[in-house]
Amino acid sequence: MTASNVRVRIAPSPTGEPHVGTAYIALFNYLFAKKNNGTFILRIEDTDATRSTPEFETKVLDALKWCGLEWSEGPDIGGPYGPYRQSDRKHIYGDYVEKIVSAGHGFRCFCTPERLEEMRAAQRAAGQQPKYDGKCLRLSAEEVKTRMDAGEPSVVRMKIPTEGNCEFHDGVYGDVSIPWDSVDMQVLLKADGMPTYHMANVVDDHLMKITHVARGEEWLASVPKHILLYKYLGLEPPKFMHLSLMRNADKTKLSKRRNPTSISYYSALGYLPEALMNFLGLFFIQIAEGEEMLTMEQLAEKFDPENLNKAGAIFDIQKLDWLNGRWLREGLTEEGFVARVLAWAQENDRFREGMKLSQSRITRLSDLPDLAGFLLKGDLGLTAADFANIKKVPLADVQAILETAQADLEKIVEWNVESIEAELRAISERMDKKLRDVLAPLFIAVSGSSRSLPLFDSMAILGRSVVRQRLKSAATAVKLGVEAEKKNNG
Repeated sequence: MTASNVRVRIAPSPTGEPHVGTAYIALFNYLFAKKNNGTFILRIEDTDATRSTPEFETKVLDALKWCGLEWSEGPDIGGPYGPYRQSDRKHIYGDYVEKIVSAGHGFRCFCTPERLEEMRAAQRAAGQQPKYDGKCLRLSAEEVKTRMDAGEPSVVRMKIPTEGNCEFHDGVYGDVSIPWDSVDMQVLLKADGMPTYHMANVVDDHLMKITHVARGEEWLASVPKHILLYKYLGLEPPKFMHLSLMRNADKTKLSKRRNPTSISYYSALGYLPEALMNFLGLFFIQIAEGEEMLTMEQLAEKFDPENLNKAGAIFDIQKLDWLNGRWLREGLTEEGFVARVLAWAQENDRFREGMKLSQSRITRLSDLPDLAGFLLKGDLGLTAADFANIKKVPLADVQAILETAQADLEKIVEWNVESIEAELRAISERMDKKLRDVLAPLFIAVSGSSRSLPLFDSMAILGRSVVRQRLKSAATAVKLGVEAEKKNNG
């Protein structure tokens, strides 16, 4: 094969559990690079300093490696265009922002968050699209200097044409036209000196010589801003490809509020990475019936970016289960299967830590499956009846506890025994309930039993994504019970 100048990237933000949507976009870029003998790059986009954490960055890297994706350049292995973490590139962006401002394409904005929120609320009330109204666009150079010299906080915004349309070609959607009057005057540089996603994205893609940008269709509306930034900086934009979002069978967006979406959830439940990549890869190829089971190499061979479906990728869990079953039965030797089972049970030290907690709580080794088996289970299959006999906690209160805990535990930055305990104690105080009354339904929701391993430790071992799904499933089951009670009493 001849050398290729094709360079593509996946650029996740480390602000939460890695989403299967990230794997979906990463796989497309990986296969595109393979097909074109190009280079696949990983870049961490952590311009959101308040939500980005080293823990989530590690999870992103681990999850994509588990998926079987390999990158030629990235924050963990370096490369000729590093650093590959935006927070390490903060010193780079200022000159580009200054170039835009000096050329008259950007301006300083001193509007406070309170003023901006009032502005957007008034626009929404009037049935208008919320966007910046241009107040600071009219400030004189002297006034800008005076306010900056006084230390008044400000951001830099980009100017947008007032007439006409932005017209461009997308590799999936074809020719696209977006009116300029629908495009906001995007903030480019925040008050803390960090660039926004849009500014850093354009500069980094240029400096890293990215030739093709493939990302989710939710970014299609942002292309005019990016094209304008390339124009303001005198740079050649890459080719754009916007992939349809993964959706549920009812065409609603795949989200963690409704579905398990974390890569770690599918890993914890014993899905094979080969099966998950096989399943996601089928969205990018055309095959005949009976050809569904494909390796990464076969996916790359059949990959066809010219014939993508714009209707949406349906995340059909039954099809994933079917593919995973085939991979378990047909894709592994007997020895390989046993090795995978042992590796899965020991993932994240789940088996070891579970056994350590179990030692002081059993009289026979045969007690272990009943005591600690929940650590290796998928759906616990709970119903409202499993929660009906908790002393002094009515079913309606159980529902409130489960729903509150599910939402509040999401706020934990680092998932460990100490942070889980602290948050659950805080929840009991906020709900004005005794701690034992809050923990009792959580104990059942997480372990499936009223007698099991310590709750905080169990939640830490299971991991954020599995606990989230168990609490959600339990809350749904209890809600049905509460509704049935109301109906019977009504």
